[in-house]
Amino acid sequence: MAEQGNFAIRRSFLLPLGLLLALSVTLFAACLVQGEPAAKVAILGFILLPVVVLFIESAFRRAVVREDEITVAKFLRAKTLRLAEVTAVDTVQVRKRAFLTLSAGDDFIILSNAYADFPRLVRTLLARVPASAVSEETRQMAAAPPRKSTDVVSCWLAVALVALILFIQLGSRS
Repeated sequence: MAEQGNFAIRRSFLLPLGLLLALSVTLFAACLVQGEPAAKVAILGFILLPVVVLFIESAFRRAVVREDEITVAKFLRAKTLRLAEVTAVDTVQVRKRAFLTLSAGDDFIILSNAYADFPRLVRTLLARVPASAVSEETRQMAAAPPRKSTDVVSCWLAVALVALILFIQLGSRS
């Protein structure tokens, strides 16, 4: 019996992203409480929105591979494909970023290597879809799936930057 499993976005990315969100909300609240100019608060609010959306989308995203189907759950929605109906499995790879597309008629699911244990996810899927649907690029990528870490590093740098700004913001009103 082939592997099955639940796959989520890597915790090594969710942890700094959650910390970035918490620090950003704290900075936003500090600016409101300290009576900062409305323009500064508005700009911070607009910067905060994509962080909130990214965190919610990442925290709720799951790929569940069962015997005969894959379901990708996102915040307030889900999409399921029957694996036997998959007509194409293609890969797009840009440096260390990989995207796996499963197509079945007009339906498709895109998975990236942001998922934890991406190599096992790829192996599990390729064992279940029709062999004729898998592209040569996907077979090559599956042999050595890329591991991406720049998103984690970038997120930790953003955490450090927002922490510094928050420290300056709170220190300037002491």
